[in-house]
Amino acid sequence: MKIVVISASPRKTANTLIMMQEIYDYTKTKNADTKFINLSKDKIDCYEGPDGNYSEVTKQATRDIMEADVWLIGTPIYNSFFSSALKNLFEYVNYKKTGGKIAGLAILASGNIGFIDVQTLLTQLMSYFRVITNPKAVFMTVDMLKDGKVTDDDAKIRMKELVDGTISIASKFVQN
Repeated sequence: MKIVVISASPRKTANTLIMMQEIYDYTKTKNADTKFINLSKDKIDCYEGPDGNYSEVTKQATRDIMEADVWLIGTPIYNSFFSSALKNLFEYVNYKKTGGKIAGLAILASGNIGFIDVQTLLTQLMSYFRVITNPKAVFMTVDMLKDGKVTDDDAKIRMKELVDGTISIASKFVQN
């Protein structure tokens, strides 16, 4: 099974990266074939259509997503929406080739508001790509992070449950 973990914040000091790095590290203990796309480091070109001249970083990220059986996606909430960097990344993905993939979602906000709205929007995006989404998303706030680490024990448990649950769902669909 191939897994891709996506940290969808373009900010250099991204709190989302802290959350998704922990998810990536845990996922690697469960599945060696796991890749990490970090939108605060991996600069994805602005989508210009199918004939655009794109960087190797952009092409590799697209391949990693298309080849993965499981997507673990983490996004911050910006202006009551998921990050535009994530939307841009998915412009490259061919919806005709993603049916049956499985996604798990992790959402980070500065406060306890908007989680369900953003989860709904992300689930709708996944539906467009014919991707089955784990209904148990992880919702975290920035006060669960300190000094570059996830410090909330409940959040750590929920992140592990997200990974384990999403892999479990995928194991029912993915042929090894």
